[in-house]
Amino acid sequence: MTDKPKIPAIDLKQLKFHYRPGGWQLELPELTLHSGQHLFVRGASGSGKTTLLNLLCGITRPVSGELFISGHALHKLSGGARDSLRAKHIGVVFQQLNLIPYLSVLDNTLLSSHFAGQNKAEALSRAEQLLQRLSLQQSLWQQPASELSVGQQQRVAIARALLPRPTLLIADEPTSALDSDNRDAFMRVMLAEADANNCTVVFVSHDKSLQQYFHYQLDMLQLKQGVQPC
Repeated sequence: MTDKPKIPAIDLKQLKFHYRPGGWQLELPELTLHSGQHLFVRGASGSGKTTLLNLLCGITRPVSGELFISGHALHKLSGGARDSLRAKHIGVVFQQLNLIPYLSVLDNTLLSSHFAGQNKAEALSRAEQLLQRLSLQQSLWQQPASELSVGQQQRVAIARALLPRPTLLIADEPTSALDSDNRDAFMRVMLAEADANNCTVVFVSHDKSLQQYFHYQLDMLQLKQGVQPC
């Protein structure tokens, strides 16, 4: 029996975006990442990093080109269909973490399951497993997120992003406010959990020292070179 060809987590070709005709542009000729591969995207402020993430998430539509996420033609989908795809296939760890401060650790984690339409019992069981693996003891699960340390809040953000078993995990400079010890601890935890779920990671940062954690890199100032090995 012939194995079915594996569908890339990300597959884009000749992607172009501009805010207005003649204005700032982002052009990316090609990018392909398979399940479990990790990409480090670096570039200074204003180089288009966040715009690229918004395109990959389906928040922004390209002006031209093709963009497939897990085989779904993101560039052809309606706004509602892109929202649904994002909820089911894409996890996001934001720079500011975006936890709801008055909700408990467990409720913050379960938020993503609501939007992904997961079975409640299954989502609760998986949330508990993720929190345990991320070293958030059960005594913390009912505490408001505002009472946690920064490191604990980061672990909740990772658990929330991974709860729906996304194909793609996107991290938008989540370590920018951390010292080196907390930064490295965060990277190890995030990537270990991604590996456990065979999840593709796109991580954006201006900190070149983080490149050591990744398989591949993409320099926003040299997009025509495409993805390069680290």
